[in-house]
Amino acid sequence: MINYLSYRELGVDAPLSLTRAESTRRAITLGLSKHRDVERRNAGAINTIDIDPVDGRYMVSGGSVGVIAIHDLHNATGKVNFTCQCLCTVGRSNRYVHKHSVETVQWYPFDTGLFVSSSTDKTLKVWDTNTLVPADTYTFDGSVYSHHMSPIATQHNLLAVGSQDVMITLVDLRSGSDTQILKGHTSSILAVRWSPREEFILASGSEDNKVILWDIRRAKGSLMVLDQHNGAPTASPESVNTAHNGHVNGIAFTPDGLHMLTFGTDNRLRLWNTSNGKNTFVNYGKIDNDSRKEVKFAISHYTNPGVVYIPQDADIDIFDLFNGEKMNTLRGHYNQVNCCVTEPYYQDMYSGSNDRNILIWTADVRGEMVYEEDTRSSSKNTARTSFTSRVATNDAWSSDED
Repeated sequence: MINYLSYRELGVDAPLSLTRAESTRRAITLGLSKHRDVERRNAGAINTIDIDPVDGRYMVSGGSVGVIAIHDLHNATGKVNFTCQCLCTVGRSNRYVHKHSVETVQWYPFDTGLFVSSSTDKTLKVWDTNTLVPADTYTFDGSVYSHHMSPIATQHNLLAVGSQDVMITLVDLRSGSDTQILKGHTSSILAVRWSPREEFILASGSEDNKVILWDIRRAKGSLMVLDQHNGAPTASPESVNTAHNGHVNGIAFTPDGLHMLTFGTDNRLRLWNTSNGKNTFVNYGKIDNDSRKEVKFAISHYTNPGVVYIPQDADIDIFDLFNGEKMNTLRGHYNQVNCCVTEPYYQDMYSGSNDRNILIWTADVRGEMVYEEDTRSSSKNTARTSFTSRVATNDAWSSDED
C-alpha cells in the first residue's frame, strides 16, 4: 500500500490504480463479518435488498410475508462491534403493507426520500420514506416479478416492470401513468434491467428462454434478441434465438455497461457483449438454478478482474467475471440465499436468505495485513508481489484519463 501511495504521489501510476488495487483486494477477500450484523425484523425469508446509491448508508429489504424494513448501516457508536439498527418497517399491521411476497425493492437513484416495491400481490408501490405511505400504487394483471429504475437517466423517469404478463410496462413516475408497452416476449417476464451506460437501453429475461435488448426510442422497441449460438447452425431448432435452454431469471450489467450477465434455469451463467449482442462463451461451469423467481446476483465495482457473486443454495459462489474461474465460496447462511448486493465504496456485500437473516460480508483483515506486508517487502525482493498487485493494475477496460 505504501508503494501505491508513493507511485501515486510521483505520478508513476494512473490516478485510479490505488483505488482499483484496494477495491480488488477487498472484493476477493470477503468473509463473514465478525464485528457487524443486522437486526432481524422480518418474520419471513429475505427476497430482495437494495442499498441507497446516494450515501450508501440506508438499506431497504423486502420479505416473503410482505414486510419491508429499512436499516441504518452507519456505525455511530464508535465501537468496533455493532448491530445495524432497523429504523422503521412496513409491518403486517400497516394498512398499506403488501398482501403477499415482496419480490423487488429499489431506492430512487437520486434521493432516499423515495423507494419502490413490487409484489406477487400484483401491485407496485412508490413509497414516501418519511411517512411510509405510498405516493402511488399501480395494479397489474398478474404477479410482479421485477422492476428497475435507470441509475443514470436524465431525459426520462421511467420504471420498467416485468410480470406474469408477456409485455413489459414502462411507468412514468412524473406523470404517474403507464406510458409505454414493450411487446416481444411470449411468456412471463422474470427480470428487467436498465443499462448503466445508455439510459434508453433496457434488458429483459423471460420464461420463453429469451433475453431482449430494447431501445425505448424506437417505434419497434426491440433492438436485438440475444442468441446463445451467435447465429451459428444448431441441431436443436428450439434453441434458435434463445439466450438459455431454460427460463431466464437473472440479469446484471457490469458497472461500465459494456457487458451483461444472464442466469438461466439451464444452470448456466452467460456473459454477453452489449455492443454487438454476442455471447462471449465464458465457461462458469454448472451453477444450480431451479428458482421460479428472479435470482438477484451481484457484480463488483471498480475491480480488475471483475468479480461475480452468485447465490448457490445456502452459499454464495465467487467467480472471475472474464475467465469464469471459481475463486471462492462464502458460507454463513443455513438456507437458500435469494439475493446479494454489493456496496461500491468499500466492496462490502449484503445477502438475504430463507433463514430470515441478512448477513454482512467484509474484506479479510488478515488479508489486508498480508497484502501490506508483501507490498513493503517488494522493494527488497521484487519477486514477491501480491495477487492484487499483479492483476489490479493491468487495466484492460479504461484509459489512464478516466
